[in-house]
Amino acid sequence: MASSIKLWKQLPLALAGMLSGYFITTSAIAEPLALSVGLGNRYSDNVTNSSADAVSDVETRLNFQLSHQSDPGQCQTDSLADIGYGIWHDRTYDPEIYTTLDFQGNCKIAHGFSWEISDNLRDVVQDSRGTETPDNTTRKNVFRTGPVYVLPLSRVDQLRLSASYENTEFSEPEETDSERYIGSATWNRLFSESLSGGITLSTNKVDFDTGAEIDTDVASVIFSKTWSTTRIAGSLGVSKIQSDFAGSSQSSDGWVGNIELERDINPVTVFYLNASRELTDQTSDFDIRFGEFVFDLREVSELEVTAIDTGLRRQFSDGSQVVINAFANRSDYIRANETEDRLGLSLGYRRPIIPLLTFGSTLRYEYETFDVDNVDQETASLDVGLTYELTRDLGVSGRIGHTSRTSDAPTSEYEENWILIGLNYRFF
Repeated sequence: MASSIKLWKQLPLALAGMLSGYFITTSAIAEPLALSVGLGNRYSDNVTNSSADAVSDVETRLNFQLSHQSDPGQCQTDSLADIGYGIWHDRTYDPEIYTTLDFQGNCKIAHGFSWEISDNLRDVVQDSRGTETPDNTTRKNVFRTGPVYVLPLSRVDQLRLSASYENTEFSEPEETDSERYIGSATWNRLFSESLSGGITLSTNKVDFDTGAEIDTDVASVIFSKTWSTTRIAGSLGVSKIQSDFAGSSQSSDGWVGNIELERDINPVTVFYLNASRELTDQTSDFDIRFGEFVFDLREVSELEVTAIDTGLRRQFSDGSQVVINAFANRSDYIRANETEDRLGLSLGYRRPIIPLLTFGSTLRYEYETFDVDNVDQETASLDVGLTYELTRDLGVSGRIGHTSRTSDAPTSEYEENWILIGLNYRFF
């Protein structure tokens, strides 16, 4: 079970960053803080996701959600936090703290010179073959800060220099923490009002608390293009990664790149595509940037990671919404010589039935392969629910769901049925 002790060491730093950013920019804030509280009871007939001897229990969870975005000014911040505390009535698990936090801020110190800070906190799985239960999760906190200097070279050329310190900590003591030092230089040229391109060079050095080291260098060509209904940006280059684990050194290289595409098909339909290929390690923020990506934390290794996330969002005239998302990713653990593949599809639908009553449903399918064990597994889930607005700020909701997993490893298979009833109140 994830220990909550280390979280209280992480939260003050993260929340302090959020609150300090808020107070710094208070004088320029046009949008106030948003705060809501939720209380829910979730019954599951297989709370441990076990293949045999299923255990049923009820979890009561209290959630606090806070968000804030400042107006442009000398200092800017963007914050989102969702913190929950859950207890199980039959004590299947010890009380659990749930965390999702994103904070980004920057301050202009002088002409062309600024300081950036970010913090991301997530609950992540430890064993990528397992499920997201409290005994297979840990908290991952990635904190980064450093200066940025932008030097105009001409009316259409600029040079961007940055240096960052990044610290990654996990709440479980058996996980490997790291400190990362990053430097980059980027030349960018504006070819037209809608087209820009350039070259970027970056290097980063990772020191793990085990004494291991990983160094990564990247050289890429970058571009950005905008049309009236389409926006695309990306990079393509080469990377080299070198590691030293207890005197055992090795290196690897390969092509890397990323692409971000968004297209307004019509005023109510948006298509998006995000993809990236990198050489990295498990303490990086790759799994935060691609939420469907899962690191295996059992053994630290250099990785070649590839992720694709694409989908469609559509709003209908009757107020209903459809969200379609497809994803695929691969993890090549270079030192361990293991490969994991995942692909999946999710479909979300939401529709007002009457002015105060809304129906929602989510269908999800995921296929996974693990070559080291020659194991394939499939997971499918479906949930439906209703939300009723008692007042402008108070809502009540109910959902029922079913999840099924089949696997070549019989101990990984399970079936789960669950029911959730909750209240949510928006303070401001």
